Amino acid sequence: MTTRARLIHVQPDTVTQVNRETMTILDLRDENRRFRGVGGTSGGNSFGGFLPAFLDRSTGAVYLSRFADGRAAPLHLLDALPPELVMRRSASGRAAAVKGSVMAGFVHSGQFYTREQAATAVVSTERVEACTAKTS
Repeated sequence: MTTRARLIHVQPDTVTQVNRETMTILDLRDENRRFRGVGGTSGGNSFGGFLPAFLDRSTGAVYLSRFADGRAAPLHLLDALPPELVMRRSASGRAAAVKGSVMAGFVHSGQFYTREQAATAVVSTERVEACTAKTS
């Protein structure tokens, strides 16, 4: 089973660049803390059909987050990213850091969303649903 999901192709360097040499598990945890409660985390937007994914900004390739065995993961995991993206592994062999050109985000309806874009989309959807409920 392939772990690569090239659902879309994003023009390289058209998504905001974060200046870092690598992205680590700790970076993912920090991002989750920053976006908790506003729709920019897997738990905050999965109800809307957002799937955790990664974008390699240098190539435009998008990869759905997967467990090491290839199953779709409900959260961002580095383990099943292609070997060419992995910069460092833990003693147990798990991916501990990937290239800095990789960013976490989400795929929805074949489109890659940054965490910020996903949070905005979730808030917009919630507002529409709230307005619809008030008029029903």
